[in-house]
Amino acid sequence: MKTNPDKFTFPLITLEETDSTNRYLNQLCNEKGEDIAEFTTVSANYQTAGKGQRGNSWEADQNKNLLFSVVLYPTFLEARQQFILSQIVSLSIKEELNRWSNDFSIKWPNDIYYQEKKICGILIENDLAGRYIGRSICGIGLNINQETFHSDAPNPVSLYQITGKEQDRSEILTNILNRLQLYYNSLRMETQDSFLPEISARYARSLFRRRGFHPYQDANGKFLARLLRVEPDGRLVLEDENGKERGYLFKEVQIVL
Repeated sequence: MKTNPDKFTFPLITLEETDSTNRYLNQLCNEKGEDIAEFTTVSANYQTAGKGQRGNSWEADQNKNLLFSVVLYPTFLEARQQFILSQIVSLSIKEELNRWSNDFSIKWPNDIYYQEKKICGILIENDLAGRYIGRSICGIGLNINQETFHSDAPNPVSLYQITGKEQDRSEILTNILNRLQLYYNSLRMETQDSFLPEISARYARSLFRRRGFHPYQDANGKFLARLLRVEPDGRLVLEDENGKERGYLFKEVQIVL
């Protein structure tokens, strides 16, 4: 993936192959500390062990997709606010993909879906410094130009499959990071009491299956429920068919596809 230096204003490390861009960037930050600037981005043309949520791997053909990680130092955010990073990363990607279709949504907490198919996975790893977030590494796998998928993943899709033509990966990467930087700078500079509700509202409007009753599964089995809201700490609040509210943290419930 070649990037136009006149348009790409972030520190960029491009790798032909790595096991995981998150691991690579994390190790780099551990070794060089403050020498690694905020928004430094590691992008790979191929990952041998890309990490996803719940310990899953991420399938991606070589030179076809976006596999990248970016480092932030959100020391102005308390640890209890870390879900806001998940929101602004997923919104940045979803809003870039909106250039091609209105059918993109955010599947709680931060997967990006096209209709009923997954196009993007996000893994955010935070290091805490006391009660604040010292460092955040945001890893993203976004299917761009992959024509077919070979693994047993149930529902992958790429932008190529949606649009019928190849897209410029470099341009999409640049646009996502520009959008993320706007969100991030606004979060850092503006009064959080006024900006956080705006982010939460945008996130709520973007949620997958945000209307109607749909199947979910928790430790007690499957049930039907409708989405009520997502709390500031990321807790998903549902209402089941009996009118009972149910609250879940990440990994406590799954949306049944």
